[in-house]
Amino acid sequence: MKEKKTFKTGFKTLMGMLCAGGLMAASMTHAQDKAAFVYIGPTSDHGWTYSHDQGRIKAEKALGGKYKTSYIENVPETADAERVIRNLAQQGNKVVFATSFGYMNAMEKVSKQFPNTVFMHATGYKQGKNLGVYDVRTYEGAYMLGVVAGQKTKNNVLGVVASFPIPEVVRNINAYTLGAQSVNPKVKTKVIWVNSWFNPGKERDAALALIAQGADVLMQNTDSPAVVQAAEQKGVYAFGWDSDMSKFGPKAHLAASVLHWEKIYTPVMTQVSNKTWKPSALWYGVKQKAVDIESFGPMVTAGEKKKALAVRDAILKGTLHPFTGPLYKQDGSMVIAKGKTLDDATLSKMNYYVKGVEGSLPK
Repeated sequence: MKEKKTFKTGFKTLMGMLCAGGLMAASMTHAQDKAAFVYIGPTSDHGWTYSHDQGRIKAEKALGGKYKTSYIENVPETADAERVIRNLAQQGNKVVFATSFGYMNAMEKVSKQFPNTVFMHATGYKQGKNLGVYDVRTYEGAYMLGVVAGQKTKNNVLGVVASFPIPEVVRNINAYTLGAQSVNPKVKTKVIWVNSWFNPGKERDAALALIAQGADVLMQNTDSPAVVQAAEQKGVYAFGWDSDMSKFGPKAHLAASVLHWEKIYTPVMTQVSNKTWKPSALWYGVKQKAVDIESFGPMVTAGEKKKALAVRDAILKGTLHPFTGPLYKQDGSMVIAKGKTLDDATLSKMNYYVKGVEGSLPK
């Protein structure tokens, strides 16, 4: 009896071990990879960070549970960023996305310390064996908004609330101006710099100052909807930047340049899981459906909308590039001759205003 009991007990133990092993194997087979995101602002900014977070959510959903994602918001571009990025790598994330230019040196340093983790840096230019960069061609969105602005302005004065004088922002100011001039050559653009990505108070003050200077269609390269709210209050027009901001100014919001970061996040996360990822510089635009003009307001006529969408379709087909010659600097000197187009390397270093933008570029 004792032997029989021992056999039964041993069999049960063996079966239990096999079952546990099977469950373990099953769980290992279906184990989720982890991806982490580092954000410069709050996910509630309704602009840059909000658009990245929407991309994270959509990518996680598209990958059907293969990934568990997390994020840290309001991470300053200081030594704190390095600490946050290192902690996320230590936590076993397969890929870490950092979504602001100022994280570049921290990403480079930490990537060398964690060679088995993939690091992806938005808007930067430094690459390494496990460090890639990515961006969206926001200037294409700015150009399309300009096409609407050029048709809607009554004063022929546009305004831009700008963050920092880096090539990305200068490109967008110029593209907005060129888009407007393509339908209205009389347009001039005024710019106020707030030296912040997210400061609703400063953004609002800058918008009000531009309106006082005669600007009647505003765009912003900052992250909150404060400019749209100011435009609504003062009875002028504005645009959503990075996402739809129409609820903050239903009478002011002409359209929005909306970013779809999932068009980058989904394939990158898939490549990391499949071990096919390689460092590269991704710069996605209208062609990849990573940026689009959306959420037109009722004050935009069918004809005005048609012109903007025709521009989008031309960019999509490759028959239109916002920076095609003849292109002139603010001082009248030629940048590029008729029929030629600025290449990506030149665009990435843009440090001048085009003809029609007023004021001097901060040094």
